[in-house]
Amino acid sequence: MFPRILLSTSLVLASFATSALAAFGVTESGNSFIVDTAGGLVFTVEKTSGDITSMLFNGIQAQDQSKRSRIASGIGATCTWTQIGNYIKIPCVTSTLNHYYDAQYKNAGIHMATYTTAEPSVGELRFIARLNAATLPDGPIASRITGNSGSIEDDDVFLVSGQSRFQVSSSRQFIDDQVHGVTGSGIGAYMVIPGTGYETSSGGSFFRDINNQGSTQQELYFYMNSGHTQTEANRMDLAFWDGLGVADWLPTSDRGYVKVKASGVPSTFANLVVVGWSNSAAQYWARAESDGNYYSLAMRPGTYTMTMYKSELAVAISTVTVTTGNTITANIQSQEANSTVIWQIGDFDGTPRGFLNSDMIETMQMHDWLRNFTVGQEDIGYFPMAIFKDISPVTVRFGLSSSQLGARTLEIGVTLAFKGTFAYVVINGWKGPAPPIPTQPDSRDVTRGTWRGNNTRYTVSIPSGVLISSAVNVMTINVISGSSGTQYLSPNVVIDAVRLY
Repeated sequence: MFPRILLSTSLVLASFATSALAAFGVTESGNSFIVDTAGGLVFTVEKTSGDITSMLFNGIQAQDQSKRSRIASGIGATCTWTQIGNYIKIPCVTSTLNHYYDAQYKNAGIHMATYTTAEPSVGELRFIARLNAATLPDGPIASRITGNSGSIEDDDVFLVSGQSRFQVSSSRQFIDDQVHGVTGSGIGAYMVIPGTGYETSSGGSFFRDINNQGSTQQELYFYMNSGHTQTEANRMDLAFWDGLGVADWLPTSDRGYVKVKASGVPSTFANLVVVGWSNSAAQYWARAESDGNYYSLAMRPGTYTMTMYKSELAVAISTVTVTTGNTITANIQSQEANSTVIWQIGDFDGTPRGFLNSDMIETMQMHDWLRNFTVGQEDIGYFPMAIFKDISPVTVRFGLSSSQLGARTLEIGVTLAFKGTFAYVVINGWKGPAPPIPTQPDSRDVTRGTWRGNNTRYTVSIPSGVLISSAVNVMTINVISGSSGTQYLSPNVVIDAVRLY
């Protein structure tokens, strides 16, 4: 069953200029509601679709006039309006989705909430503001496709003056994405996502999705869910929503809180710890406050899985039950085993950070890929962040002393795998066992700028007699998949870290 979902965001228009104030209210004209916020913004909603057809801000038209701003790809809703004090509420209703627009007196924003009981036919839940590229030309360079010479992957990655441009390159992890926007002369348009704006989205704190694409329209997005490397099933001061009668809206007074003390993570990761809470209905997360504790947002009552992350690697899991009006105090401690290693490449933290090209993968496509690495002689920046079937293997060379021989254990951490791919090693001619096919999202991965999937740890037991001290040991890391592809579009795995102990 598709869970009932309520999410909220605000599309805010901003300027350094003083707004000319007008009368607050709604004018009905033909098939349109024309809303004057008395704060410099006048926007128009079509009664029979729920589409926004105009956003006039201090005399500047922010809405593209050839296309509309809308939920999904348009929902064909029936809209009404009502004024409640200093607020105007416009519910746009279908049999499976309610989308609300709210105007606040003297506030140049369009506040929105979406309640749905079924996924839209487009297969994802999103709001797209199709803005006027002439008045709002400035957005992220990495997602600006104006002047492209054609697509180079899947009709959504384009080549512009020798650079790849991709709408996903505008994305940021949810935990760091509360505001994103575009600007022009005397005007800016921003999606402002409140603290609980992602609570019924999916993917967790490290998930990321499209924010922008700049072309003939300047597209500004709020993605609530999609199939974009999704790892799990679907699920500002906006207190004024509490009194507006929005379906499934839960006021702060009916929520509870969690206060957590987290411990056990190495000091080098102390500032990278995240605590998250999730169940089938909602998700929340927090970083440490100045007192060292982790404080949740106002949460819906219920029982949650509480997860402690070292960067993006889950190192402890427990449960907490949140009750209305109460703050639950809990402790969580890392359960990660810290083995004494012979050597290690990278950190087991759920990311490929530090490896070759990991610093560019979020905004660029593939680059030259080194495939040979000598332990102790090269920095981890020479080790590739991903291994591709069509370009593998990666060869790792390492020396050992006689005291380091015998039966040993090799671990390879993988953050994401594409097309059922798994890592397979050969050491000095000895072939390691083939692991089971991993459970990973059925979606493009590194070519859409992400490494976030389901963290997997491959453990290889190396028998005595395989490793040598008389010469350099040679290990190849291959990737195996029943699927195929060309070069960087071939099946692949993203590496977290590799260690021998």
